[in-house]
Amino acid sequence: MNQAKRGDSVKIHYDGSLDDGTRFDSSMGRDPLEFTVGSGQVIPGFDNAVVGMAVGDKKSIRILPKEAYGEHSDELVHELPKSALPEDLEVAVGMPLQATSSSGDVVNMVVVEVAESSIQVDANHPLAGKALNFEIELVALGTAGQP
Repeated sequence: MNQAKRGDSVKIHYDGSLDDGTRFDSSMGRDPLEFTVGSGQVIPGFDNAVVGMAVGDKKSIRILPKEAYGEHSDELVHELPKSALPEDLEVAVGMPLQATSSSGDVVNMVVVEVAESSIQVDANHPLAGKALNFEIELVALGTAGQP
């Protein structure tokens, strides 16, 4: 039986949750997730978990932040003056915002605090610092160099 290895194209059904049971993502009811193992298309812990699986295999995995979206970084939390925002923008805690970095990249942020003359935003990935739990099933496997 063929087992998934780096360079193989795979299709996976998954159900992702946090340690408190909150579901953050799932492929159930949709097409399976398709990616090439070892290509960096998915988080490292998910990529590594697929290696050695055969079609029909199911497993439960827990991925620590280091192998997922990294630890939460205080360096990505910033205070911005409200004067830097459009005048008609009503900001609220939890509101998503986008900015453009000096290199031209789009940076996604979430408002975490609103004060009289400033706001605090967090540019960490929403799942940074969290362990991720997945139920995964390998549903299709195309070996390296073959569809």
